Amino acid sequence: MKSMTNIDSFGHVRGESLFIDDLDIKRNTLFALVFDSSKAHGKIKNLDISKAETIEGVIKIFTYKDIPGENQIGGILPDEPLLAENLVDYIGQPIAIIIAISEKIAKKAKAHIEIEIDELPIITGAKEAASQNQFINAPRTIKLGNTKKGFETSDFIFEGEVFTNGQEHLYLETQGAYAEPMENGNIKITSSTQGPTQVQKGVAKVLGIGMHKIEVDVIRLGGGFGGKEDQATPWAAMAALAAYRLRKPVKLILSRHDDLRMTGKRHPYESNFKIGLSKELKIMAFEVEFFQNSGAAADLSPAIAERTLFHATNSYFIPNVKTTVYSCKTNLPPNTAFRGFGGPQGMFVMEAAIAKVAHEIGVTSKEIQEINLFQEKDKTHYGQILTDVESRNSWNSAIKEFNYKKLYKDITSFNKKNKDFKKGIALMPICFGISFTNTPMNNARALVHVYQDGSIGISTGAVEMGQGVNTKLITIAAQSFSIAPEKIKIETTNTTRVANTSPSAASSTADLNGKALLKACLTIVKRLKNLAAKELKVNVQEISLHDELVYVKDKKSTLTWKVLIEKAMLERVALTENAHYATPIIHYNKTDEKGHPFAYHVFGTAILTSTVDCIRGTYAFDSIKIVHDYGKSMSKGIDLGQVEGALAQGIGWMTMEEIAYDKSGMLLSNALSTYKIPDIFSISEDINIKPLDTKGNEMAILKSKAVGEPPLMYGIGAYFAIQNAIKEFNPNYKMNFHTPMTPEKVLMGLYQN
Repeated sequence: MKSMTNIDSFGHVRGESLFIDDLDIKRNTLFALVFDSSKAHGKIKNLDISKAETIEGVIKIFTYKDIPGENQIGGILPDEPLLAENLVDYIGQPIAIIIAISEKIAKKAKAHIEIEIDELPIITGAKEAASQNQFINAPRTIKLGNTKKGFETSDFIFEGEVFTNGQEHLYLETQGAYAEPMENGNIKITSSTQGPTQVQKGVAKVLGIGMHKIEVDVIRLGGGFGGKEDQATPWAAMAALAAYRLRKPVKLILSRHDDLRMTGKRHPYESNFKIGLSKELKIMAFEVEFFQNSGAAADLSPAIAERTLFHATNSYFIPNVKTTVYSCKTNLPPNTAFRGFGGPQGMFVMEAAIAKVAHEIGVTSKEIQEINLFQEKDKTHYGQILTDVESRNSWNSAIKEFNYKKLYKDITSFNKKNKDFKKGIALMPICFGISFTNTPMNNARALVHVYQDGSIGISTGAVEMGQGVNTKLITIAAQSFSIAPEKIKIETTNTTRVANTSPSAASSTADLNGKALLKACLTIVKRLKNLAAKELKVNVQEISLHDELVYVKDKKSTLTWKVLIEKAMLERVALTENAHYATPIIHYNKTDEKGHPFAYHVFGTAILTSTVDCIRGTYAFDSIKIVHDYGKSMSKGIDLGQVEGALAQGIGWMTMEEIAYDKSGMLLSNALSTYKIPDIFSISEDINIKPLDTKGNEMAILKSKAVGEPPLMYGIGAYFAIQNAIKEFNPNYKMNFHTPMTPEKVLMGLYQN
């Protein structure tokens, strides 16, 4: 199979790719601006919009009273109003929507809205919320074996606390939507969303009409990272509400500042762990409590909490496990999906526990990691028997391929010779499950048209947001029909063409939509082969398609692809197919917390080295070396880009991306001047990524494994590489697990007494 380059690259670099803000708008389009709460918690005593409504150019200001359907956009739980009614729960919560003939006038009107809010107590921390019994839902626990007995047989037992901070999505394209009234009360919405069906469903609920009257169209996203899975819904609903009531097109695009203030982030977690090991360094028991800062509403928090539990042991087999998660309600914007979907928070605690033990008993983390890695047929704490396990394969390959012994020796030698600079090294294995953990979501549909001239149109539920899924879909179709990729068009993702879709998330977009597409393509191919066999008077088993020609027993016939399609039209052969794919074998019982929730797992191992300036507290990454489990990659360039991008995002989360709120619930890291993200100088000049040699996995599309989320977890190793360098400088350093590891924290650790 020939590896295609990303079909969108040319348009992106030339500025020709279209996003919502690039679309030509219709005449009489109106502009929406959100009036939001300036208080984190309180009762709305008075809201006066009368002065703002009198400003010339202001058409209408909508409040919850103007919503014809339900004032509710909660997906998992009905706990999130579109517009605040009598209570506000976080700074940035939408209260009203200003509709004007220009954005400038809408901003002027916003300044004239008067509001009185009687403030109520504010909670910003997860454990603080838990102490006051403020929870989104009931806690969940997943267990394996008996941890009490496991600790009784342990020679080493240690406990610790961990804090992992949130992370801003910072997609290039901010949240936005364009809503157009159509005939017969229908509404068309062009939305920047990873979940078109979720938008369709949410808007229909708010407007009090059927989903069939709502068409959601998605061109492409300028980044999502999970932030547009559920959180694209409110902005689409607001634009649609105004368009529905005013019968005019309405555009709503958040400014960067508004997007930062109003939207949820990766969930911060506060966690407690207890770990027990034998003298041989086998982990005998592991207990962990996760306190998830969910924000003011559920959003996707319960599902994210579940995936945290599933990934709580990372790449290690532990016979006795008890994991519990509490989704805690705080007065922050509802936190939401972010690349990894709870998995990184769980994995970090596991790695922190190992680092704690290693530090206390005087061994390296590597020794503990290595002896406890998953093996074939190991049973996870959630009940899945692991198959095609590549944990030890990727680990051993990384150790050998990158000469870990020499790396470690060189670092040891450097540290002995240098006083003001110290180096650290860390290994980060990953084991990440692929599928939506909510079993019913693991399905997809595809619609394929073969046109009269032999060109092809494809519609799926996949949303292109920079991950290259469109290229992979074209690869599947081109390979199935054996035609040139240039003859294939990927249609926009549209709820009318392909309905009831799962969001483009969970690293499952290519697998689910690709499998559905493959099924549709092969069905049409079967019809065409039958027709070709009839025309050439041979057995259908002798027919094959290659390079737009029909072959008989691997020899060229006189029948071309174009002629075959023409004959298919004459013979009234169906050249359209709508296929459905549902992932087999997966299931999960939430009553006994056991099952087989993942189609397969992605494995890999990273080796990260760092140098710390012990005078200033700054650091650099000398090298990052990765052996990654791609399976049989469909596009080596796209997959490599995904690994590099995810790695950078993971390192950013671990080292510099610091979400900060004050006690009033105000976001302090509310601009690009106060929120630091990695740039080309933040990672390493020496990044070496090697594919793991495997047979692939049949559950992955064409055996090409999911690649969007798993590599982010390699970034966790950055934290421990820096920490190990600190330990080399300061023998009195007390292990602390509080992310991100900013230069300020490094400096404090270096000179800790």
